[in-house]
Amino acid sequence: MTTQDSVRQLRPALLAASMAAGLIGLASPAQARITQLVINNTQSPALGGTSFGDAGQYEILSGTAYGELDPNDPHDAVVQDLNLAPRNANGRVAYSMDVYIMKPIDMSRANGSILYEIPNRGNKGTLSAFNIGVVGGNTPTNAGDGYLQNLGFTLAWGGWQGDLIPGPGALALYPPVAHHKDGSTITGRVMTDYEFATPVPSTVIGNSFVGPENGPSAASLDNKRDVLTMQVHTDDPPVVIPNSQWTFADCTTTPFPGTPSLTNVCLQGGFDTNHIYKLVYTAQNPLVLGIGFAATRDWVTFLRHAKQDDYGNPNPLAQGIHWVLGYGVSQDGRFERDYLHLGFNLDEKNRKVFDGMEVHVAGARMGLNYRFSLPGYNALQHETHLAATDDMPLAWTVHRDPVTGLKDGLLSTCEATNSCPVIFQTMSSLEWWQERMSLDTTDGLGRDLAIPSNVRIFHFAGTQHGPSATASAVPYCQQLQNPNPYQYAERALLPRLQAWAAYGEAPPKSRFPTVNAGTLVPPDQASTGFPNIPGVTYNGLVNNLPNLYRGPRFSPQYESGVITIQPPVPIDGQDYLVLVPKVNSDGNEIDGIQSVQLQAPIGTYTGWNLRAAGYSEGDLCFLSGSFIPFAQTAAEREASGDPRPSLQERYGSQAGYVAAVTAATKKLEAQGFMLPQDAQAAIQAAQQSNILP
Repeated sequence: MTTQDSVRQLRPALLAASMAAGLIGLASPAQARITQLVINNTQSPALGGTSFGDAGQYEILSGTAYGELDPNDPHDAVVQDLNLAPRNANGRVAYSMDVYIMKPIDMSRANGSILYEIPNRGNKGTLSAFNIGVVGGNTPTNAGDGYLQNLGFTLAWGGWQGDLIPGPGALALYPPVAHHKDGSTITGRVMTDYEFATPVPSTVIGNSFVGPENGPSAASLDNKRDVLTMQVHTDDPPVVIPNSQWTFADCTTTPFPGTPSLTNVCLQGGFDTNHIYKLVYTAQNPLVLGIGFAATRDWVTFLRHAKQDDYGNPNPLAQGIHWVLGYGVSQDGRFERDYLHLGFNLDEKNRKVFDGMEVHVAGARMGLNYRFSLPGYNALQHETHLAATDDMPLAWTVHRDPVTGLKDGLLSTCEATNSCPVIFQTMSSLEWWQERMSLDTTDGLGRDLAIPSNVRIFHFAGTQHGPSATASAVPYCQQLQNPNPYQYAERALLPRLQAWAAYGEAPPKSRFPTVNAGTLVPPDQASTGFPNIPGVTYNGLVNNLPNLYRGPRFSPQYESGVITIQPPVPIDGQDYLVLVPKVNSDGNEIDGIQSVQLQAPIGTYTGWNLRAAGYSEGDLCFLSGSFIPFAQTAAEREASGDPRPSLQERYGSQAGYVAAVTAATKKLEAQGFMLPQDAQAAIQAAQQSNILP
């Protein structure tokens, strides 16, 4: 059986869902739904009792939602191994999820829209990007300047990730384990990666550079059939570590060989910071993690449409909700992309679930719906490089992929069922280097794609994945972290997304680099135009993408199925062309939304950083960009050989710098990418700074 055969095996379920959506007026057989909502904690009023604009005071509700899915329902049949999960008395598959709601006490005062955050590894903190003065975390009880609340949004969350290690305030999904139809244990080969910022004696088996998750447990303590390798760089040949030198064990308190454990890996002498470690092992008891897509669909549908659950418990949002916006950051933006591609934005009654989505700093896809999936992984240049997150299609546009010959796009299924939301894809510069973002806007051979009319792409020029609070140093990166913010543009864009989703009001046009404009180019220095800056290494390294074969039972088109070949095998001659933004003579990007910091720069802001000595030196440095400050004076610049004009040469004085900042804010306000209150705050910050004497 070939990979294309695997694709065809998935098509019947997706086509059935499309057909069901077209049968207007016919009763749907679907039974997927939230059956019970238990609210076990209420804070009313919350947020210190503050009253926000027209919305008034807010309250917080948290608890558990219980749901069930029908493996025979075409809306759910695409969930991997759902047909192998245990059934309840109704013949359906049951699950539960942690849920959290922040709402106006008086829903008649709300703005009619749910802003639904897909939790990042169970965290509820990423919505804090919209409220100035909030530090992210699992308990969003500090409203900061109350921007979201003053707009009257109802905020909601629900757990979708079923392999989380429990933590305070984290929202998780609790899915069942799949078994063979005779009840026997399912096993399979799994590949995990380990990269560390500090040396450790052992690690949780599902660890990633972001943090630990409950990866699939080993089937046996005997490691004879398993392989652990190490390599300094991604492209180095892996070196096999003798099986006698590592164990399935926990060595955090007991020295090697440690305390036997099916969920931990211990290396004699410990794991260091200068290697990539890959473990290929036999795992057991796969969780049906793809339920996370269906659970999100059914929870949002319940909040939007239900009056009560099957037990008479009321829906706390039963009145006043007309629209739903989804918001996903990084991992959760990748979740949104596959959620749409797999057809989950159509509920069991063939209604659209999300009216709008912001897909933030997410250029890849979500490895959630295959057996033994690792949803915490992302295929970066150095970290978890071979993860199943970047198979075609990556673009929203339905087109024929010139490498594989496959015709598809992330919106193909929702277009067939008339269930596509309007979409803002907001990207930092790092995604072009680390997440192959150019494959979202080109055909993979360097030709621009036409962007669908329901999609806007906004590139926040000169930013890293999550802007640093300050231009700080970390030991594993060569350059300072990039503090160029994109928060102000996100704040300004959110009401435009709501107006587009609710009223059809056209938002600003897309702003991103393109091949045709000459602003999307190959990553070599001659093409990008990056200057020769003293103390800065530019090697043009980018996260390349070969077409990878993971076995005949895996569908790369849908990131679904069963992976049988670990590690995957590159297909000769099927590499994609990954492009990056062009820069000016300062090294700053010339296309996209230009922040105040980029229009009145005090240094070079990049979407890439390189790993430092002792940390696989020269590879791309995780999710970090770089900040490379300008010299203060012309004499200082000339002494170091820096080709970039100094601060003194640029602005003359502090007053000149403040004038440049003021001009930048006025331009951003006029373009619709900055709010007046944020513009005034930026000017005040410039006045209070000491950029120049």
